[in-house]
Amino acid sequence: MTQLGKPPGDDNQIRHGCEQADCPPASKPWVLAAAIIGSSMAFIDGTVVNVALPAIQADLHATAFQAQWVVESYALFLAALLLVGGSLGDHFGRRKVFAIGVALFALASVGCALAGDVRQLILARAVQGVGGALLVPGSLALISATFPEKERGRAIGTWSGWSGITAAIGPVAGGFLVDHYSWVWAFLVNVPMAVIVLLIAWRHVPESRGGAAARAGLDLWGAALATVALGGIVYAFIEAPTQGWASPAVLGALIAGVVASVAFVVTELRVRSPMLPLSMLRIGNFGGANLLTLLLYAALGGGLYFFPLNMIQVQGYSATVAGAALLPFILIMFAFSGWAGQLVDRFGSRLPLVVGPGIAAVGFALFAVPGVGANYWTAFFPAVVVLGLGMTITVAPLTTTVMNAVGPESAGIASGVNNAVSRAASVLAIAVFGVVMAWAFDARLGEGLRGIGASAETSAFLEAQRSQLAGATLPAGVDPTAAVALRQTVNASFVSGFRWVMLICAGLALMSALSAWLLISRGPRTMPVSASG
Repeated sequence: MTQLGKPPGDDNQIRHGCEQADCPPASKPWVLAAAIIGSSMAFIDGTVVNVALPAIQADLHATAFQAQWVVESYALFLAALLLVGGSLGDHFGRRKVFAIGVALFALASVGCALAGDVRQLILARAVQGVGGALLVPGSLALISATFPEKERGRAIGTWSGWSGITAAIGPVAGGFLVDHYSWVWAFLVNVPMAVIVLLIAWRHVPESRGGAAARAGLDLWGAALATVALGGIVYAFIEAPTQGWASPAVLGALIAGVVASVAFVVTELRVRSPMLPLSMLRIGNFGGANLLTLLLYAALGGGLYFFPLNMIQVQGYSATVAGAALLPFILIMFAFSGWAGQLVDRFGSRLPLVVGPGIAAVGFALFAVPGVGANYWTAFFPAVVVLGLGMTITVAPLTTTVMNAVGPESAGIASGVNNAVSRAASVLAIAVFGVVMAWAFDARLGEGLRGIGASAETSAFLEAQRSQLAGATLPAGVDPTAAVALRQTVNASFVSGFRWVMLICAGLALMSALSAWLLISRGPRTMPVSASG
């Protein structure tokens, strides 16, 4: 999904291992530029692909569930390998691993553009996810290693501000490329950006590594098990609507995912340097903040995955307009994040983390109101604004809560864990919501076809197109009046599923507010709890 409302900054695995004496002052602006452009590649790609999905689905003759894999293959590897990507930088050099990630991301982007069918695109997107897992944590780690503590906050703020700008521009620019040229250019735009980053890194970015503690060990087993766990569960939920839950492939994947999940927990409890220190989750505020993150970002990532599809395939808007539809969300967060950051100092963590998700729940519920042929400004704009306000109230206090819950020595890994939780939540939610969408779409389609008196041949043709969802084509030779009724039925079926998804998202947001009420302490924490043990 997108980087909209991303949780505690993407500063995964930040280590302060580069001695400042080894980082010449002249390198600072170059490091900042490399980090901004490099991470922007991943941020833009995450937002643009959702807007490009309808064009990809039509051009490559992909089912709606194959289109899900175009998003999920990238997000799955990014979520599973994010923490390991930061550790690799600590071990082998942050600049080196960051540059490898940028190069791999660019090569995979070319592979996406050259894909001749949807399976090739899915594979290339998976490789992009691996590249993203190397470059995303590396971008902030380079900043942390280069800037002394008194300058680091301002540098990260600059990075965050520019990242917000790229998050806003990316979908609009991507939609324009899709509308006027081809979805291929949504991937090729990464190549010149990567060349610039690699040149800067080669000439101006100093190398740095983590300290001895940071280089204690690589949790490769944890990374492998996390990938199998997420991959197995995601495969089962995406493929179940077409293959059926009794399919050996679906059942096998689900069992493998569950077994790998259990093995992952056991491994993380026993390994010397776990990628996910489970002991940290026993810290009250940290565990509560991550449960809130899991629930709220499942709603955000899973629900907003279907929004561009609704805008383009059902409401008839262009990809450019669909890309701009969430701009108010981003601008609200950009304008009021500073104000929201002061809420913890004034009210403590608990109140904003209850109120913010509660408002977000109202926003999600408003998305469930519009039907087919809705006007953006009267139907969707209020939902976008309310959701943006709710997330703005939530994100900065959530960041503060995560960081204050642990000692300063664990701040980097705490942020990394929280970010990985948010990404894993989005990956799983898109898969699960796909099942909900398919169920509601199928039920409404059958009822709608009977309601308009469609012939047996027409009904059979459209039911065979169910895997396309709103991208379903109509049978040839249908008269114009019947075609309008059939298209209206298909669109109404998608809206039925969309409403179910958004109402579930509202429920998840309310559950996240409840988790904050029950698990987050009332007042601001003045003495961070150590994450050790």
